[in-house]
Amino acid sequence: MGWVHRRLVLPMFRFVGSERAHGLALRSLRIAAFTPVGRMILRRSFAPKEQASITLWGLHFPNRFGLAAGMDKRAEALRGWATLGLGFIEIGGVTAHAQPGNPKPRMFRVDGQRLLINRMGFNNDGCFRVAQRILRVRRSNTYLPPLFANLGKSKITLNEDAVHDYATSMRALHAVVDGFVVNVSSPNTPGLRDLQHESTLATLLSTLRIICSDLNQGVDVARPLLVKFSPDMSDDELLRLVDVARASACDGVVVSNTTVTRPIAIRSRDAKVLLEQGGLSGSPLSDRSTEMIRCISGHTGGTWPIIGVGGIMSGADARQKIEAGAHLVQAYSGFVFEGLSLIRSVNHALAETRD
Repeated sequence: MGWVHRRLVLPMFRFVGSERAHGLALRSLRIAAFTPVGRMILRRSFAPKEQASITLWGLHFPNRFGLAAGMDKRAEALRGWATLGLGFIEIGGVTAHAQPGNPKPRMFRVDGQRLLINRMGFNNDGCFRVAQRILRVRRSNTYLPPLFANLGKSKITLNEDAVHDYATSMRALHAVVDGFVVNVSSPNTPGLRDLQHESTLATLLSTLRIICSDLNQGVDVARPLLVKFSPDMSDDELLRLVDVARASACDGVVVSNTTVTRPIAIRSRDAKVLLEQGGLSGSPLSDRSTEMIRCISGHTGGTWPIIGVGGIMSGADARQKIEAGAHLVQAYSGFVFEGLSLIRSVNHALAETRD
């Protein structure tokens, strides 16, 4: 099945629009994981044969490689992702209010440079429906690795009311997820990145930390609270925000989100796509995200957990981020261009990586 997926399914997806291909892939995974036979085939075809576990925040991660936010915004294919042997899953971005996102078309790809550009705009069902969907999976006794919710701000919510928006989602999802990532860095919701200003971020994260700690009372394992930053800032700006997040008692960081810059030479045949507005992910983001990991790890003495994401297309890419200081790594665009075989190749490489 792995050969069929790489040689037939992935090329077929290139002939349909990027967002349609995304939807087809999610539905296919959900259907394939619906029956015991389907799950057995998925497991044998894609789940890692070699993996190295790690414990962070009191959570056991069977391996260091997870699914990044954006791939499964609505938590539609959780059983499938778990069957594939991922070390953890991040769903979302989830917002307090259901919203359709930005007008279509809003996702574009350049296969030759293995990059995506999207301006999706947090299209999702809203925190309450997503929570119900996760609860149904939990009640079915399906095994799930650590599950994180990426929290975004609803488009209709003003920045001065952002904390209430995030808090609504946190309260709705707390009982069904294992941790939270506060997304203040998506470029596709107007004004969202303004929340990365130091004083604004300090107020937001400190308040959410208090709410999360209150919700954690009485649970077996406290839900960690992480923050996700943009790559479109200087290292000095980044470290100031890291200091704000640590002072607010955040449990870690995710770096990085997509970039609005175009850090590649624009070839004439790709110019139209590369000039589309939105965040760029994929191979061109790899170096910057690794630089951010190395910068944060050096600044914090390697003691503050880092999830590295951005341009992981191979085991070597993932290993580079671990060696730079990441504790865990994720992929989104890598699955689009390399397929599900990426899970085995990354885990093979990371199983050989010493702490």
